[in-house]
Amino acid sequence: MTYTFEHPEWFWALLLIPVLVGWLWYKHGQLRPELYFPGAERLAGSSNNWLARLTWLPALLRISTFVLLIVALARPRTSEESTRTKATEGIDIMMAVDVSTSMLARDLRPNRLAATKEVAAEFVQKQPNDRIGLVVYAGESYTQTPLTSDHKILLNALKDLDFGLIKDGTAIGMGLATSVNRLKDSKAKSKVIILLTDGENNSGEIDPVTAANLATQFNIRCYTIGVGTKGNAMSPIGYDFSGRLRYGMQPVTIDEALLQEIAQITGGKYFRATDNQKLEQIYEEIGQLETTKLQELKFYTYDEKFTAFALWALGLFMLELLLRFTLFKSFI
Repeated sequence: MTYTFEHPEWFWALLLIPVLVGWLWYKHGQLRPELYFPGAERLAGSSNNWLARLTWLPALLRISTFVLLIVALARPRTSEESTRTKATEGIDIMMAVDVSTSMLARDLRPNRLAATKEVAAEFVQKQPNDRIGLVVYAGESYTQTPLTSDHKILLNALKDLDFGLIKDGTAIGMGLATSVNRLKDSKAKSKVIILLTDGENNSGEIDPVTAANLATQFNIRCYTIGVGTKGNAMSPIGYDFSGRLRYGMQPVTIDEALLQEIAQITGGKYFRATDNQKLEQIYEEIGQLETTKLQELKFYTYDEKFTAFALWALGLFMLELLLRFTLFKSFI
């Protein structure tokens, strides 16, 4: 909250105060010529003596009225500033997440899919000005959440993400193509796909390179992430007699050459996440690479205060007139 004046040039009029004081002093002397005569000292104790000593009060009230009127004309007011941000170049992002059974491998804690969901949720919360959607794929793909600025919906979709919702497999081309389809009509300045997988393309009707070339036609950039340690990992190998998953050590096979090619074709970048910390760093880096341009807008709320000064000026002027024509009538 700050105090300002809309027309401060009126304060130059305060330079007239010495002129006003001199004029009132001169007028006061003209209206009350002094006459000295013997015995005047005895009148000093009269009942009206205290009024005679206050004859300057109406002049003071008039000067105060003048000062208050000048302040009122300068339009004093308080102002309160608030700021808002507006996205000037928004980003539309589709996250394509592999939900095949191999994403339950435990080389990331507690497993690849759970770690991905957690880190992706953190990423969404750090992109408040962007529209983000979610595509899931395994042996086929579908859109879990279209592009939306309501991140609560997206966070709930990530929370409910699980394996076994669709046919098993790894259809990288299908996941990429579905994401492209969701972004192709976007009017955003920047369109991005974050494609995450832990394996090799082994199903689906669309070749991943074909999908990547399709993305370039719509100016869509693709960041690819390979999830999994190097070497062997404790991974699902089948089901036991009760229907629960059985785990065993399996080699980690990620088609890094393909993921690098997709990123290169679309102008993106390839990352390898071998643990939870590395996955967090990757999403953080992507967030820094894809930063929405913001414009800060400032809003000011004004509260005019000149009325109070004008009312005080009117009150002092009325008081002066009252005193001048009542108590000081015989002295002025």
